[in-house]
Amino acid sequence: MKLWDCLSSVVSAWHITSGEVFTKYGKCYMFNSGEEGHPLLTTFKGGTGNGLEIMLDIQQDEYLPIWGETDETTFEAGVKVQIHSQSEPPFVQELGFGVAPGFQTFVAMQEQRLTYLPPPWGECHSSDFGLEFFPIYSITACRISCETRYVVENCNCKMVHMPGDAPFCTPEQYKECAEPALVLLGEKGNDYCECQTPCNLTRYNKELSMVKIPSKTSAKYLEKKFNKSEKYISYVILVLKGENILVLDIFFEALNYETIEQRKAYEVAALLGDIGGQMGLFIGASILTILEVFDYIYELIKEKLFDLLGPEEEEGSHDENVNGLVHLFSFGRLPFFSSQSTCEPLSNHSDPTSHTVTVPLQTTLSTLEEIAC
Repeated sequence: MKLWDCLSSVVSAWHITSGEVFTKYGKCYMFNSGEEGHPLLTTFKGGTGNGLEIMLDIQQDEYLPIWGETDETTFEAGVKVQIHSQSEPPFVQELGFGVAPGFQTFVAMQEQRLTYLPPPWGECHSSDFGLEFFPIYSITACRISCETRYVVENCNCKMVHMPGDAPFCTPEQYKECAEPALVLLGEKGNDYCECQTPCNLTRYNKELSMVKIPSKTSAKYLEKKFNKSEKYISYVILVLKGENILVLDIFFEALNYETIEQRKAYEVAALLGDIGGQMGLFIGASILTILEVFDYIYELIKEKLFDLLGPEEEEGSHDENVNGLVHLFSFGRLPFFSSQSTCEPLSNHSDPTSHTVTVPLQTTLSTLEEIAC
């Protein structure tokens, strides 16, 4: 693969911002890696032409012949690209997308920031706690670390894309041990490698579109621009019909980002508040009900006691009234009455002398009335 052109809205020199990294596909290049000696670049506008634009010659005539089929045999022509944050190592073999020759591919991306909750509300892994070979935790870093440990433990060597100080595997070790070990590790699933989602994650959503290149009238222009012979340009364009040339245009769709945040649906304070409210409602109602029952029992007992003790109290008060009348008439002084049945006084009672009358004790009201007369 050969880089023909690199266009950037910030700087045009590829070597200033690019870095090299080894993956399972071999030697790859990172643009805007942010590593030491590679300052980060920023863009001030969105849309096509305001990001990274490169033209590549994949040189299919230099591809190695395929003598046999293995797990890593590739039948396609083109390049594979992965867009990731600077804190995340590349994992092109599984997370990359393909760019085909003969086309100009436009990649509009949108940054997305995700925040997950740690236990007990979620199951994320804190990004601040790094791994053995990477200072910042990510899913790809976890998988690469896990694969490295497994291969080193079983083969006493590492593949070229794996971190660490272990020696590189020889071709024999690669074929007989390292590659079968990775296949076996993939069959185990999460039994050996359990990589949780990081609590803070940055990813880029992509929208791809493409157009056919080059046009038939572009040979003269490409000859002057890239200082290539017209014969070579004609061979590339007319004979190979654009089977080696591709253009990749990566840009931000807009200078904003989307935030997806996981929040606590039910916190401890809300739980205690709801429990207190429910207890206040139901326990308060229960206490009021119990007090109402006690009040009803009290009123019922009181009424029964009044029914039982009421007649005796009335009889006792009646006797006291009668005795009081007898006492009054026994010791009081009454005027002299005649023996007539009517209560008329004697015609002559000018004598002021009073007389004492002894009244026998009577118990009936009618007798007392007669005596009063």
